[in-house]
Amino acid sequence: MTIPRRRLLWRTVSCTAAGILLGACAVARPKDRSSPATSHPGHPPRPDRHGGSVRHSPTTATRARTPARTVEIGHGPRSAPRVALTFHGAGDPSTAEALLRAAEHVNVPLTVLAVGTWLSQNPTMADRIRHGGHELGNHTLHHLPMRTLDRSQAYDEISGCATVLRRLTGSAGMWFRASGTQHTTPLIRTAATRAGYRFCLSYDVDTLDYLDPGPAAVVRNGVDSAKPGSILSLHMGHPGTVRALPGLVAGLRARGLQPVTVTDLLR
Repeated sequence: MTIPRRRLLWRTVSCTAAGILLGACAVARPKDRSSPATSHPGHPPRPDRHGGSVRHSPTTATRARTPARTVEIGHGPRSAPRVALTFHGAGDPSTAEALLRAAEHVNVPLTVLAVGTWLSQNPTMADRIRHGGHELGNHTLHHLPMRTLDRSQAYDEISGCATVLRRLTGSAGMWFRASGTQHTTPLIRTAATRAGYRFCLSYDVDTLDYLDPGPAAVVRNGVDSAKPGSILSLHMGHPGTVRALPGLVAGLRARGLQPVTVTDLLR
């Protein structure tokens, strides 16, 4: 039977279109869901119940797309001879600069949790900290006592500092530390989750340097209390802390403890 030329042309076009659609369906595979969804930059190690870290398993990675619930970290793994020196980022910028130089002189990277208003008033400090090999995180916008804040205020404090960090560095940073308290509350952790942070960074060694007890006391408080995995709390705006830093580092190293960033501590 002879097929009319117009009908033959229509069948040819239809078959070609069907082939294109079938090819597109074969190429368009389902999206890979093996990567954990997150609303903050980077994929840091997930802390275990001891404050150490474990890597994402395929089971963990295929869970909900929402950010993981924020957890508090008080120290790193006790099995490795490392500690982290963490600093409240505020105070006289010349004192902060002196502290950074002192740390770099003894080849020690710091983790600085900066107050957002301080960074806004001293914007060059953000690049100075990062370019010196240190890491920079969030210590709220105004350094208010967070346990007294309601849910909305707590979120505004965390997200406000995150906004300053993004504006100055392009990243909100991995670490958030609550202001006015060593330990967080469920309300603070919920606000941190909403702001995109998976970790609230606490500490297990308080050097009490903010009381200005003198360099010898700061060294003693830090060295005597430190253990493998310890996170030490210090402050940038105190000249006594600057003078104490070389002795603190020497004392920690004499005990076989090497200061590293928090990221390296938990890696």
